[in-house]
Amino acid sequence: MLQKTGSAALALVLAACCLCTGLFTPPAAHADEWRDKQYWLAESGINKAWEVSKGAGVKVAIIDSGVDAQHPDLKGAVAGGYDASGSGQPDGQKSVGIKPEHGTLVATMLAGRGHQPANATPTAAPGPAPVAPVAPDGIMGVAPEAQILSVSTWLGSPNPSGKSDQDQIPEAVRWAVDNGAKVINISLGSTTPQWPQSWDAAFLYAEQKDVVIVAAAGNRIGGNTQVGAPATIPGVLTVAGLDRKGAASVDASSQGISIGVAAPAENLLGGLPGGSYAEWAGTSGSAPIVAGVAALIRSKWPAMSAEQVINRIVSTARDAGAPGKDPLYGFGVLNAEAALKDEVPEAKSNPLGSIAEWIRVHRRGNLATPAPLPTAAVPSAVPTLPEATVPAAEAPSQRDSAIGAAVVIGFALLFVAIIAAAVVQLRRAASDPALAAEEQETGVIEKVDSGGKTQH
Repeated sequence: MLQKTGSAALALVLAACCLCTGLFTPPAAHADEWRDKQYWLAESGINKAWEVSKGAGVKVAIIDSGVDAQHPDLKGAVAGGYDASGSGQPDGQKSVGIKPEHGTLVATMLAGRGHQPANATPTAAPGPAPVAPVAPDGIMGVAPEAQILSVSTWLGSPNPSGKSDQDQIPEAVRWAVDNGAKVINISLGSTTPQWPQSWDAAFLYAEQKDVVIVAAAGNRIGGNTQVGAPATIPGVLTVAGLDRKGAASVDASSQGISIGVAAPAENLLGGLPGGSYAEWAGTSGSAPIVAGVAALIRSKWPAMSAEQVINRIVSTARDAGAPGKDPLYGFGVLNAEAALKDEVPEAKSNPLGSIAEWIRVHRRGNLATPAPLPTAAVPSAVPTLPEATVPAAEAPSQRDSAIGAAVVIGFALLFVAIIAAAVVQLRRAASDPALAAEEQETGVIEKVDSGGKTQH
């Protein structure tokens, strides 16, 4: 019952963490003007990181509302997809759920490739080879050579198919892992830190399969004063948001101990289905910036483990706020250039924890056997653990039991002594009202013995 109640509450609040501030059709502009609007490419060190990698050969799954593969900035970027909602189209490229549409915004910021202006015509150059085409307009993603897997989910409003987030999220994660995603972006969140136990096995599966999962921390203005699931799951790289001054965004970022790194979250620009664009804000936009950097790293070092990729991102971040890791910036502000160029010592484990260890401690799970593989036909969401129960407290040691017993006995004796003293005083008051009145006024209890001496 506890699990069902908590999951029902989660389903009501799970929604896209974005704030769209305006939609528009792009005017004719030079490429430099588009790049200037995408200030995060320079300020987060992404332009410099491109000298090392642009994400080639890496698949990034976007678990969201669906991605429009026909957007001019995503031409050739979407390599496949899946609908986990039961209400979209099989390839996951139809927008489902609440509006405004969200998945294409995320996809263009992560792996947008720009596009040629409608009036652009390559000019001929002397010799057989043509001149390089003019620089593109549109959105350039952080990892413009990465491939996208679109996994559509219906969240934030009643799903016509009846599938809840308890089923959709684990199914989406498993499908992404089984179809080659090395990075998963989840720009969705809730206002509760707890997650359904049905999610455990899927996130464990991703951890065991060496996949980096990046999640948005959520937005205060959207009701997320504290980080909510899935950004609270151990091992997930949680991204907080920054304003244009590089400080923690008041509206577009929540706070919490699970935050790993902070990235721009205000005055963002992304694409919408049909070729239009939106100015927007929120950690939904911060997450794909960081997920894109993870793709750059995985392209540069294909054999690097997921925990080392995460360690490289957080250990090269610029410290901000309180010294060291803090609940507003995590380990600090994203520095993509340093993440791709610096020498980083190997970490012994994921600096953001492990879902496997969390399950072992909190679910009393037995991890001797890895999570079972899903069926080939339909991604499985079958949990590897028993039904959720309130974890039993650890049995105290004999020493703890002895100390506890002694404390209980001591309190019992003290209580008996207090009662006995009260009874004696009441009896004396009843036998000598004048003496009792005097004691009440002076606060001194006196007793005259048979020898005429006063005792205190």
